[in-house]
Amino acid sequence: MLVFNFNPFPVIETERLILRKPVPEDIPAWFKMRSNEENMRYIGRPPAKDISEVASLFQLVIADIEANKHIGWVVAEKSKASGFVGMIGFHRIKPEHHRAEVGYMIEKEYQGKGYAAEAVRAIIKYAFNEMKIHSIEADIDKDNIASERLLQKLGFRKEGHFKESFYFEGTFIDSVTYSLLKSNIR
Repeated sequence: MLVFNFNPFPVIETERLILRKPVPEDIPAWFKMRSNEENMRYIGRPPAKDISEVASLFQLVIADIEANKHIGWVVAEKSKASGFVGMIGFHRIKPEHHRAEVGYMIEKEYQGKGYAAEAVRAIIKYAFNEMKIHSIEADIDKDNIASERLLQKLGFRKEGHFKESFYFEGTFIDSVTYSLLKSNIR
């Protein structure tokens, strides 16, 4: 079984981005992103109504990082001081199976610039090389075409389409699972 230690926190740099540990100063930008209905469209959670919801989520994310159960990064532009672009990370890590689920959210104004691909590519490398993960899973809403294209571009393969597998706000929603094996990276 794998054992993780996210201390010191791994900062990852790409050509345009810094993936860094969330800090309390990120909460307003995170709230802006999570309170936007369009940003939350495929997340399966209602938009945040109050900044205190995001502050509580921040505390949970930090506690999970410190307990080595989860790792989440702020995606930030290198060229700007705060540069908050979004969030990315591995949740539902299954150390006994060498598997982790990737999740990401990019603020609406930064979508379509290739930031998600750049960030996902960077943490895939981190997962396979540093965490020694064997496979990465992504579970997406069947209507999230942009995310589906991103995953396919990065070499993820569709493993299943699950009919009405997720219940949200009175509706059953299909989910699609993609997976990337270390042996299949492009």
